Amino acid sequence: MFLKLEGRRCLVVGAGEVAESKIAGLLDAAARVRVVAPEATPQIESWAKSGQIEWLARSCEPSDLDGMFLVVAATSSHELHENIHGEAHRRGVLCNVVDVPELCDFYYPAVAKRGALQIALSTSGQSPALAQRLRKELEEQFGPEYEAWLQQLGEEREKLFAANMHPEERKRLLHDLASADSFKSFLRKRKPKRAKK
Repeated sequence: MFLKLEGRRCLVVGAGEVAESKIAGLLDAAARVRVVAPEATPQIESWAKSGQIEWLARSCEPSDLDGMFLVVAATSSHELHENIHGEAHRRGVLCNVVDVPELCDFYYPAVAKRGALQIALSTSGQSPALAQRLRKELEEQFGPEYEAWLQQLGEEREKLFAANMHPEERKRLLHDLASADSFKSFLRKRKPKRAKK
């Protein structure tokens, strides 16, 4: 599942290195981020000073979850994690307790990105290391050229939807554009031509 988090209120409890990576992902998604932790990494402090996040330098309180769309708990306290999970469920807030699959409503996938192309991998918390390895393999398999090709596909799709044609014909053309042969043709056109001797 890919969630649109733009403008949504998200809480991160904890402000260490693990929490920092989760906050970075939320910022990339344009979420409104509140962080609650007595201390924070220099990067998290910097985000707070620049106004990118709200940081409350104190311990978490149940009311911190009020009005939140989701919460990520990344502390060293199992008791606090269980309390956050319980409070999140009472409020209908999605919860992710880092590295505790049984206290998660969602998992952070490993994501291979090529522009708008995103391939997400999850092991349902069983082996994040395997997900990371597979992400690296996918990044090798789907190189940077996919970003430009996908952009071209998007432009062609817009043209087809603007044209007056039967939906089945449009569907056929869209599948032809996204075919392996179409990709090979795209690559051939991008290769620089050798100068004649």
